[in-house]
Amino acid sequence: MRPPPARHRPDWPRPAPNRAPSPHRPPHQPAVAADRTPHFKGHPLATTNPLDTRLSQSPCALGVFIPAGVHEPDIQRRQLDHLAQAGADLFEIGLPTATPALDGRLIQSAYQRALVKGNVLDRTVRAVAHAASLRPTVVMTYWEPVRRHGPEQLARLLADAGAAGAMVVDLPRGEALRWHRAAHDAGLRTPHLIPRATADADLPAAVEGASGWLYAPASSGLTGFQGPLDLAALEAFTERLRAASALPVVSGVGISSPGLAARVAPLVDAVVIGTPIVRALLSDPAPAAAVTAAFAQALQTPIDTAHDA
Repeated sequence: MRPPPARHRPDWPRPAPNRAPSPHRPPHQPAVAADRTPHFKGHPLATTNPLDTRLSQSPCALGVFIPAGVHEPDIQRRQLDHLAQAGADLFEIGLPTATPALDGRLIQSAYQRALVKGNVLDRTVRAVAHAASLRPTVVMTYWEPVRRHGPEQLARLLADAGAAGAMVVDLPRGEALRWHRAAHDAGLRTPHLIPRATADADLPAAVEGASGWLYAPASSGLTGFQGPLDLAALEAFTERLRAASALPVVSGVGISSPGLAARVAPLVDAVVIGTPIVRALLSDPAPAAAVTAAFAQALQTPIDTAHDA
């Protein structure tokens, strides 16, 4: 197991190891990817965004999803510390909502617990601020909270807290331009989730305005899916996305074990795990760091020695 990184390491992010790039995961050219960001009047997006820096490196990054506000702020800060030390390269902080249509029962339950506690936006901003002090951090949200709080206000709050980006997983086509403008003006990246069923003819519109990454779900099911993954279909999909955009490709949803993470890693630039971490945090938070460490180790393991667990 790799040694845990210390907080605020002066050499973070870690330098890429000297190894040949994966045949499936070509090296990225950040300058090209940046050119795909829509150009709006006003200040340009920063070119040294820590998210871009980490995703341009090898090996495949490990992203860890945490729903904000489930625990008290001091407990959540300690949890984030432990997950960073255990091997998380990126954080994805979920903004709780009452209708998370793409999430399974466990994350829905976590969001409900957070909503009952109240002050969801304040708790989310606090979680983002601490997570961003440790690792590059993206907020995962649905459109309903963005609409309710206002795209401009929410984008500014998240950016001021240190978020590198915000992904609206159900962004309505008719609201996309307003959201992209608000995020751009705040200096946020705007990752897009691209459904596997998206036709080739629709890909240009699906990736338009995206920055930071394209999210390719490993499963077409809800978060928490624990069945087998069609890795050949995922590989074909990631190749289609790379043909449509120079942005990094990230995958999650259904990557339920370290063995599966090891098999998905050669295809993408980051693997995001959520339900395995949330399950630990909702019952006994202590094992969450061990779960993270097991996934982090799997991403370092040569694919021919990785075993699905």
